[in-house]
Amino acid sequence: MYNFILMWYTYILNCADDTFYTGITTDLERRVDEHNNSPKWAKYTRVRRPVLLVYSEKFKNRSEASKREYEIKQMSRELKESLIKNPPLEKEGGA
Repeated sequence: MYNFILMWYTYILNCADDTFYTGITTDLERRVDEHNNSPKWAKYTRVRRPVLLVYSEKFKNRSEASKREYEIKQMSRELKESLIKNPPLEKEGGA
């Protein structure tokens, strides 16, 4: 029997128009590919391709990832840039 733990990620993308997009996922590689190639999902990034993953944090559950997503979305652009350039050490409650 496998003991599989599903991890959640909060991530920031840098879009082609130099804006940031913040979201959550369980699979960063797949999600970035969807942002760049899928005609579905993330209406915001669909018209701002290509996008580049510039930041991510790992969490043990969706709730914690969603809370962090909300926190990041409330930040100014300057704070987001600082977070990207100087990522914190792994936080308590995160993975």
